[in-house]
Amino acid sequence: MSIEVKDLSFRYGRITALDGVSMKLEEGAVGLLGPNGAGKSTLLRILLGFLVPERGEGKVLGYDIRREQALIRRAVGYMPESDCFIAGMDAVTFTSYFGELSGMPRQEAMKRAHEVLYYVGLGEARYRLLDTYSAGMKQRLKLAQALVHDPKILFLDEPTSNLDPTGRVEILELIRDISSNKSIQVLLSSHILDDIEALCESVVILKQGRLAAEGRMADLRAIHYSLYEVRIKGDGGPFREDLEGLGARVDETADGLVKIYMPEGGDRMDIFRAAVRAGVQLRSFVKSRTSLEDLFAGVVGVD
Repeated sequence: MSIEVKDLSFRYGRITALDGVSMKLEEGAVGLLGPNGAGKSTLLRILLGFLVPERGEGKVLGYDIRREQALIRRAVGYMPESDCFIAGMDAVTFTSYFGELSGMPRQEAMKRAHEVLYYVGLGEARYRLLDTYSAGMKQRLKLAQALVHDPKILFLDEPTSNLDPTGRVEILELIRDISSNKSIQVLLSSHILDDIEALCESVVILKQGRLAAEGRMADLRAIHYSLYEVRIKGDGGPFREDLEGLGARVDETADGLVKIYMPEGGDRMDIFRAAVRAGVQLRSFVKSRTSLEDLFAGVVGVD
């Protein structure tokens, strides 16, 4: 296991950020999901050794998160959500500086900085001052500094935030190449479900500081619930209340499509029985393949 934690807990004052989180992550691209305040960034900071958990233990690439933080940071690349730039520097100086902070000799760090800046598409702009960079260029630069020391794992915190559609696609293509062709594991934290579904085979979902789900997305879709999409004629209120009383989650889209998340072991005939009891007609009934958005809604229970 590249990342393994057990019973991690952490509080900011009276606010519980993580509450007994345990998980094991294998190699590959893994998505880290959860609503705002779920504990995603806190988990990344604990794994990097920036925060010490109040309870629990963990290892990253075999290094202990309590005693071997420096070794972890040498092996892990971190692309933070917030900007981390130093005023007055150009891109190549900035990137090589982060290489030196990771333990690289100065000459090697500078050579590597040129290479990664070309890789992320900033080769022609590597001598420009960072103050002149656009939002998209800054995101690429943050990715470059995370790669400069040739990490074994890459932690990405909202890597496509503040990007236009073209810039978002370009960053995603870089991340896909890194995880597929560079032998670097990726842990991608994002609120953009499409990004994670496009890149990751496995997912970790946090809710209110606790682990809500973990595993391969295909397995999670099958284990937690089945999704049925129906259209009805009549008053949907009693129909929804009846199904929710059976443990299902019911959502309605803007165009009137009703999504019914039936829990594991649920009987699809319960939907027909609920329609009869509520006096509504089922105009269409389809068992659907769940998307990550559906999985997230079903597990976390947010609209």
